[in-house]
Amino acid sequence: MLAGTALLGISPPAHAKRPVLVEGARLHGSNGVNVGPDGRLYVASFLGNEIAVVNRKSGAIVRRIEPPEGLDGPDDLTFGPDGSLYYTSLIPGNVVRRSRSGHITQQHVAPGVNPITFSDTGRLFVALDFFGDALYELDPELSDPPRLIASNLGFLNGMDWGPDGRLYGPIWTQGRVVSIDVDSCTGAVDPEAECDIQTVADGFFIPAAVKFDSCGRLHAVDQNGEVVRIDVATGDREVIAELPVGLDNLAFDAQDNLYVTSAADGFVVRIAPRGRARTLLPGGLILPGGVAVLSEGGVESVYVADTASLRSFDGDTGDVLDVVPSFLGVTDLHGPATVSADGSSLILSSWFASVVQVYDPAADVVLESYSDFVSPLNAVRFQGDLVVSELGAGPGDARVVRQTSGGHVTLAPMTVPSGLAVSGGDLWAADWATGAVLQVVSGGVALSPPLEVVAGLDQPEGMAVDLDGTLLVVESGRRRLLRVDPSTGHTSVVARHLEVGLEAVTGTAPTFAMSSVAVGPSGALYVTGDEGNVLYRF
Repeated sequence: MLAGTALLGISPPAHAKRPVLVEGARLHGSNGVNVGPDGRLYVASFLGNEIAVVNRKSGAIVRRIEPPEGLDGPDDLTFGPDGSLYYTSLIPGNVVRRSRSGHITQQHVAPGVNPITFSDTGRLFVALDFFGDALYELDPELSDPPRLIASNLGFLNGMDWGPDGRLYGPIWTQGRVVSIDVDSCTGAVDPEAECDIQTVADGFFIPAAVKFDSCGRLHAVDQNGEVVRIDVATGDREVIAELPVGLDNLAFDAQDNLYVTSAADGFVVRIAPRGRARTLLPGGLILPGGVAVLSEGGVESVYVADTASLRSFDGDTGDVLDVVPSFLGVTDLHGPATVSADGSSLILSSWFASVVQVYDPAADVVLESYSDFVSPLNAVRFQGDLVVSELGAGPGDARVVRQTSGGHVTLAPMTVPSGLAVSGGDLWAADWATGAVLQVVSGGVALSPPLEVVAGLDQPEGMAVDLDGTLLVVESGRRRLLRVDPSTGHTSVVARHLEVGLEAVTGTAPTFAMSSVAVGPSGALYVTGDEGNVLYRF
């Protein structure tokens, strides 16, 4: 059995004072995976908005297929009989075909289109997850309308065609793997009653995907980190590898080497037929956003909100201190995009889950959780209250809002509120869309209208107050860390050429990861780089 030990990050740079303190994964999470007709491994990265083409032996990324080539949040992928690459765009709901010559065609199915696979006879199937729940057959030319086979399956995820002519896949919400006769029903709304569906194996945590090897043996990845071989005849399961939680997909090559991906850590692991494992692409930070510092005994612990987890690092060495995953049933954290210090606790915000949480890292306990904010982009503690950058549900709803005992109070309407910074009774907020930094509260008194401190910035994101009282602002559009005098608006550049400004996937928050800055008691400045999956120290 394989233990998941050395998968969660490249070793930190040897010298702690180098600008890059922590180097993360090479991908922004690894999702669908398959071997192409060229013998290379193709790995979809939904958060990275790309498909990486990987050398199966060396692990080198030889090419990245990116948005200009038709990419838009790819989740799963497969290859057609003619060698064309097919992939699903989860949020827009499109299935895209990229021919070997590079010609792109696409068809809209429905938001949530996720797993995709071909039958041995060249029939194409996709299913909806999370934003929908259905199984479709598509015309491989993406011309004829999709045929709805069944809905209300319970989220059928990563699928494969079995040697018995049935479609196999995990039911994400039910902890089981099933097989389906795809010709037994059309348009079914009660698939258990209307379709020929059989349970192959159950008792999984959250099964994410299945694939057959060349011997016809079924394998599955479970989000609890288990890689499982299933006896289709009996339903018996054998755990052949244990990896960190957050597994996403798997694929076999012609030699039956098994490749496993991780949505949470971005790694790719290769498992040989006899069980020997090798990390092909190391994991680590996949979408570093908010950053906060807690200090004890002169040691600075740096916390990074990484969407699929909350990670902490030694502020001097960059060593990993802890990784708290954010997966249903594993912990109570919900997709943290930002983090700020709150005494010995942390305030986490998630635009994806529309939740703000107060978390005690020492006790590993969520102390408070609020789901009455709509797409919160950031959150801080201010004079005992929570203050949140709330994107809202539509145009005109965005604001900086204060949670008081009497309810929510709007401090300032915004276009896209992003970074927040606090010092005593003063509160500042950045507007990602307009490029302004505003003082919202001065000396405990709300300013109406807010005072414009500086304008004309290009996508300002995370902010912090330095030890000398100046504001630090990550200007993601120009890849800079700025210092702003809050009384005069005078601006200077602290650092340039930062790996920030990762393009948001369609349908997500404009700020996406929100590269951020925090100040340690030592005076060290910690900055996250979402594009490069890095943590800087200046």
